[in-house]
Amino acid sequence: MSVTTIAVIGGTGPQGRGLAYRLARAGHSIVLGSRSPEKAEAAAVELRRELEIASVELRHQAGDITGASNLDAAASAPVVLLAVPYDGHTELLEALAGKLAGKIVISCVNPLGFDKQGPFGLDVPAGSAAEEAASLAGGATVVGAFHHLSAPLLLDPDADLSHEDVLVCGDDREAKELVMGLAADVTGGRGVDAGRLRLARQLEPLTAVLISVNKRYKTRSGVSITGLTPASHERVPA
Repeated sequence: MSVTTIAVIGGTGPQGRGLAYRLARAGHSIVLGSRSPEKAEAAAVELRRELEIASVELRHQAGDITGASNLDAAASAPVVLLAVPYDGHTELLEALAGKLAGKIVISCVNPLGFDKQGPFGLDVPAGSAAEEAASLAGGATVVGAFHHLSAPLLLDPDADLSHEDVLVCGDDREAKELVMGLAADVTGGRGVDAGRLRLARQLEPLTAVLISVNKRYKTRSGVSITGLTPASHERVPA
């Protein structure tokens, strides 16, 4: 797909850095967002160093990575990726709402809790974090994606993720097509249209199941859908 500029809000956390690294490797320009611009720029410097090492094996020019405050990052890009913990999610979206109108907002936020029995999905008043983002980011088109990718594998330049599927949900078909293209850029595999945005209610807590599998089998599990051809990007009717 054509390259674009993507703001990664929460870009200094493991998931945000991993997705930023993979997207930049595919040629996209990345702006890491953080509450601390200094922390964001430090993370950007580290990722640029990793990209320089990886660029020897790339057949194209990697995209640039810079750092900024969350607000400035959101203002700078037509596509905004939310890679933040659910704690504080509402307050963050309220602060960014004025910068998100007319943009595509990708939510990979997983509202999870942990207790002595392990991880579990939290009850979200709006139904899901993605639906909450849609209600708070007035004028933005929200798509849910990237919930189930392992942060350590995203940051591992030698990890092959082409066997994993990225489940993408949303109510706007063009926005989902764009995000499915970004998913292919991240994994080298396939983005799968999983239906309407409300299905984020099922996709987000599925992460708790994967965490339990990882703990039990000491692995880094992912999601792969059977019955689809390897190169298929056809949509399931929403």
